[in-house]
Amino acid sequence: MSGFRLAGLLVAVVCLVTFACVQPPGLPDPADGADVVFLGGRFYTCDDSNPEVSAIAARDGWIVYAGDEAGASDFIGATTQVVDVAGATGFPGFTDSHVHIEGVGKREQLLDLRGTASLGELLQRLQQRVAETPPGQWIIGRGWIETFWEPARFPTRFDLDAVSPQHPVFLWRIDGHCAIVNTKALQLAGVDASTVAPPGGEILLKDGVPTGLLLDGAMGLVRRYMPPATAAEMRAQLTQGAETYGRRGWTGIQVAGHSWQQLSLLQELCAAGTVRLRVCDAIYGPGSEAERLIHNGAIGVARGSMFAARTIKISYDGALGSTGAALLEPYSDRPDTSGLLQHDDASLLRLLELALRGGIQVQVHAIGDRANRRILDLFEQAFARVPVAERRVAEPRWRVEHAQILHPDDIPRFAQLGVIPSMQPSHAITDLHFAPARLGRGRLRGAYAWRALIDSGCQIAGGTDAPVEAGDPLLEFYAACVRKDPRVGPDPVSGPGWHREQRVTRQEALQMFTTWAAHAAFQEEWRGTIAVGKACDLTLFSRDIMTVPEADILGARCVMTVVDGAVIYREADAKTAAR
Repeated sequence: MSGFRLAGLLVAVVCLVTFACVQPPGLPDPADGADVVFLGGRFYTCDDSNPEVSAIAARDGWIVYAGDEAGASDFIGATTQVVDVAGATGFPGFTDSHVHIEGVGKREQLLDLRGTASLGELLQRLQQRVAETPPGQWIIGRGWIETFWEPARFPTRFDLDAVSPQHPVFLWRIDGHCAIVNTKALQLAGVDASTVAPPGGEILLKDGVPTGLLLDGAMGLVRRYMPPATAAEMRAQLTQGAETYGRRGWTGIQVAGHSWQQLSLLQELCAAGTVRLRVCDAIYGPGSEAERLIHNGAIGVARGSMFAARTIKISYDGALGSTGAALLEPYSDRPDTSGLLQHDDASLLRLLELALRGGIQVQVHAIGDRANRRILDLFEQAFARVPVAERRVAEPRWRVEHAQILHPDDIPRFAQLGVIPSMQPSHAITDLHFAPARLGRGRLRGAYAWRALIDSGCQIAGGTDAPVEAGDPLLEFYAACVRKDPRVGPDPVSGPGWHREQRVTRQEALQMFTTWAAHAAFQEEWRGTIAVGKACDLTLFSRDIMTVPEADILGARCVMTVVDGAVIYREADAKTAAR
């Protein structure tokens, strides 16, 4: 037996005797004490060998003890900070596996159209912004969704013209894959009845005339004329988004795509300690910036890193709500289209092969069943063309972002190929109000199919897609294990076709945002559980979301967020003391 394995057995014996786990080589000796000790609550560890503890000690950002409070007292020295969590319930730090963090910060700067109950209310908010904006300046907003309007129709440029004839207006739908613009914006961009939409985009027409509604790639025809954000504005957006996320209980984020400039700014903010979350960033592809990452290699992938970038993000189709998601059959409520694919498969396959050889992870936005099938096909082809011996990383852990609508035949292929479904539970409780109309009842069998994917052998990386969704960890947890919409009407909504048999257990919902999220980022060896030798990243809520009645989950609130052993957010009534 090797010396290392013998040492491991000795460690296990000591753990059984003392209930305090001795740390592996290279970590501080427990006799030296701890920088910080957390006690006074209940902690779910996601570690099967030690599932619940009441105290945690950390030194230099690493957990050196996880056990009972009596054992934790041995780690308290003269300079140790003791944090009484005042009865809160703690978990391994929650990670959002799919977020547009600058969008979370930017949401405060844009015209906020979330929650508009009608087209009339949207126009009222726009009219108010018009009154506050000098003539000729752009008005940019986001958040409208026509699903609950009466009638449930897309707005048109003529609706916007009635209140804003002199300001160019660009209003994103909540999903970010569709926008409505007014006539002024179309004129500035030179878009008219003769304009041909770029590949992967659509200019909606009525009687041969643009309605002002632009899908996916067509939005770029107008966006190029909008004033770009300055570096200072980008820093403010990233900083604000990170601060907001810390208050909600997120300890880590996996960003779903940035330009190289945004990535560099976020890296600087992490290095300066301005952004205090653990960040895994991705570069938009395909293109020269994606190939630059492949050429340069992964960034910050060492154990304990606060910033890493090892991923390329590709958008392959659009969104279901705006009818851009690529389907195998036409939309039930719009039979003239089956959605949009945004890239040429041959060029994508070339990039996939380069990424495999360069050790770069790939994550692909795919919502419709046609997009998901084609991406799985392309992944399979790339894996066949680049055998393991020729890859820099043998297990590439490529991801499909969203994976919302799947043909049942394709569900087992994720696990068979080793592809990670990166999914956002709140999409189900939002989309299932309109998905039956878009898809018909039959195709809903493979929609938001969390249970089937897990049963087939997948680990689902849980995320939010904020600012498309709220970015609330409690809402995502609730959506995953309850699969009802509590936000509409006095009682939670779960209509026909919602397939509640696809919900997950609370333990699985927790894993989606902890252990499985860490695995999706190649960080499972040092994040995702509360255990000796792991990073001290913790999320604490006011209620025990693992045991309270379903209806009480959303009544919880974040009371403390801990990253690298430091409290980055603390609610006023959580106590700290020096002992």
